[in-house]
Amino acid sequence: MAIEKRLFGRTGHMSSAVIFGAAALGRVDQAAADGVLDLLLEFGVNHIDTAPSYGESELRVGPWMDRHRGDFFLATKTRERGYQGARDEIRRSLERLRTDRVDLLQLHALIHPDEWDQALGDGGALEAAVEARAEGLVRHIGVTGHGWNVAAMHRRSLERFDFDTVLMPWNWHAAHHETYADDFAATLALCRQRNLAVQTIKAIARGPWAAGVTRDRSTWYQPLDNEADIRQAVHWVLAEPDLFLNTVGDVGLLPAVLRAADELEPAPGDAVMADLSQRTGLASIFGL
Repeated sequence: MAIEKRLFGRTGHMSSAVIFGAAALGRVDQAAADGVLDLLLEFGVNHIDTAPSYGESELRVGPWMDRHRGDFFLATKTRERGYQGARDEIRRSLERLRTDRVDLLQLHALIHPDEWDQALGDGGALEAAVEARAEGLVRHIGVTGHGWNVAAMHRRSLERFDFDTVLMPWNWHAAHHETYADDFAATLALCRQRNLAVQTIKAIARGPWAAGVTRDRSTWYQPLDNEADIRQAVHWVLAEPDLFLNTVGDVGLLPAVLRAADELEPAPGDAVMADLSQRTGLASIFGL
């Protein structure tokens, strides 16, 4: 088994089309995390995305790096907005990840205009990221975000700085959102023009947890959990040959996502996806 590899923008790395979203490790012990590592190696996943805000995630990934640093493109993030806080957090992440460098450092959840002004202004987090890159602690710099304004905010960020990667939500529901679909298309077109890697999240998000529903998954939203539905959702996203799909934040659903990506088929047709949406009640997880 080996999930398809795709060129990760101008980084030059051939990344697995599915990136392991290590938020799933935030509340598991090391034994459970090591079981996930075995699964990633089995499916040929060679790219890990983590963050200091993902609970114990960096600490769980760290021991893997002792033996497998060369097997993975390693990405983390900073949610700090000022220079000093970001500088300190970058170095703390390196310690927790037990490595002397990360391949990608991302400004995390940069969607609020006031935080944007601080992070990308004088004395902001971006200065710390650029400094870390100059020192060899970071190879590439990206930007991430959630919410229906994120694609538009990413274009604004790309006007300010030449980021190497972006990360934003994309799924069937998002593709039919009144404003987001056009914003996503415009941002994707700009990234293609500049040869920037585009990571997507929330491929198998179903909607917010409904009242009275047992929250039996570790995701903050209710995910699809039927394997056939997951397969359709994954195939729909990965039908775009230059998109990457970050996996779900629940280790129990990870095998289904990996199996779907390992057996890629053409994108399900509109009728199939419309039926999926109707059957499962796909809905916004970000409000209107």
